[in-house]
Amino acid sequence: MKNVYCSLFGHDYKVSKVVTYHVKEYKCKHCKSEMTINGSGKFIPLTPKFKEINSVLNRIHTKRLERSQRLLMSN
Repeated sequence: MKNVYCSLFGHDYKVSKVVTYHVKEYKCKHCKSEMTINGSGKFIPLTPKFKEINSVLNRIHTKRLERSQRLLMSN
């Protein structure tokens, strides 16, 4: 029944995870399909490969933010 809703009215994607400032993961409220943004800025299905890529991006992004915060605090 949920797939029928999405096929008639379209998906209702909500942000499920913020990876970086520009990259986010999305999940459909009705059918639970997952999407993300690729390197070109296109909306694509969230495959295990892209989940891993997003995880690494998030780790790098978080470390950079922490490092910049430490530099600001030390000055």
